Amino acid sequence: MITIRLGGVPEHFNLPIHLAIENGLFENHGVNVEWIEYNGGTGQMTTALRNGEVDACILLTEGIIKDMVDGNACKIISGYINTPLIWGIHTGANNTLQHHNDVYDKKYAISRFGSGSHLMALVDATVQGKEISKDQFHVIGNLNGALAALENLLADVFYWEKYTTKPYVDTGQLRRIGEFVTPWPCFMIAARDAILDHAPEAIIHMLDAIHESCYNFMVAKDSISLVAQRYGQKINDVENWYHATEWATHGWVSNKMLQSVVHNLRVAELISPNANIPDLVWRR
Repeated sequence: MITIRLGGVPEHFNLPIHLAIENGLFENHGVNVEWIEYNGGTGQMTTALRNGEVDACILLTEGIIKDMVDGNACKIISGYINTPLIWGIHTGANNTLQHHNDVYDKKYAISRFGSGSHLMALVDATVQGKEISKDQFHVIGNLNGALAALENLLADVFYWEKYTTKPYVDTGQLRRIGEFVTPWPCFMIAARDAILDHAPEAIIHMLDAIHESCYNFMVAKDSISLVAQRYGQKINDVENWYHATEWATHGWVSNKMLQSVVHNLRVAELISPNANIPDLVWRR
């Protein structure tokens, strides 16, 4: 049985993957999956894909598309979350910053260049007709790094998924001063061309198991309480998140959506206007 190394962030979105592993669902579909967590998010995962440290990842749509345009030999093999991501815009408890509209000349904490926290800050600024210079970004590695940077006033503002940071907002360690909604489905599953060429059947079996687990998660009566228990979140917060989130149960990916992401990346000058756009989706 072939083993596929699958990467993702340690967040509640990926609970269906953990449940599939725990319930033996991947083995039932004829594939073994090794889960690898990346606290550094999408930027860390695109690097791992490039280096061959992982075979496939669940990562932010805009991040993997930008990196494929930049030469990462991968393909999107399925959607994962069909709904947009709601980014909380945060500052530290002792920062004087009060409003979303005032962030654009401030210092941004980002997990790394090319990460979602970096790309969304740029897309948000572009939508508002603002510009952010490279020297406004302070690389912090992960959420814990951001908490320290904001507390010590090394950075002023941080974009991260709002329900993941909600416990820190509740305790007063962070203040949420705004939100930004991704204008496209937020998470895709992407795999290296090498594994797609070497083991396409195993990838198909993995996707079948993921889609089945996602469906089961969406119809199970205890999903909300399970997320609250495992991720230390309040039932009301999880309930709001759960009912605003839809997981993919098939592999179809909208070409129009991909065109919209590419357009926004170009407008934000994250990819060149003349950049060659490779085939982004795996054709089985």
